[in-house]
Parts: sequence; C-alpha cells; structure tokens
Amino acid sequence: MKLLTDEEITAQLGVVPGWERRGDSIVITVARTDFRDALLYLGAVAYLAEAAGHHPDVAISWNKVTLTLSTHSEGGLTGADFALAGQISQLP
Repeated sequence: MKLLTDEEITAQLGVVPGWERRGDSIVITVARTDFRDALLYLGAVAYLAEAAGHHPDVAISWNKVTLTLSTHSEGGLTGADFALAGQISQLP
C-alpha cells in the first residue's frame, strides 16, 4: 500500500467528518453517553477493524473514545486508514 500525498490526505479528510490529521496519523475523539456506551461503541469499532485487518490505537476516558489510525508498516497514512475511518464514521 502506498503512502498518500499531503494533497490526497487533505482530500480524504473532507470525506471523513470529525477526523483530523496529527502528523502521520488521523485522530477522532467520540463522546458517548457513558462508560458502558463507550465500550459498546469500541466493540463495534473492533468488529470493523478485525474485518478490515487494520487496527486503530485506542484510548478510553470514561465516555470518550479516541481512535488513532496510521499504517505503521508504511510509516504514515494510506488508503486503508481512510477506508476504516469512513466505516467508523458510519457507526451510530
């Protein structure tokens, strides 16, 4: 998988609302109702990630879930990151 150019990354960020670029990663923080809801949401993210074979770094702080995507094997952002971000963005 090839690394995306800065222009491609900027274009892709316009398609995945809420995600922002931080260096060689894209990041989103999602607020849920409470801790239980945050865990249920994370379970849905885990299902999508396993199906895609591409896994985000995850942090939970009570009702907030922060997801960080990057293709570590390539050293930056690829289409796989934005494909998974797009699927995650569709979750309720």
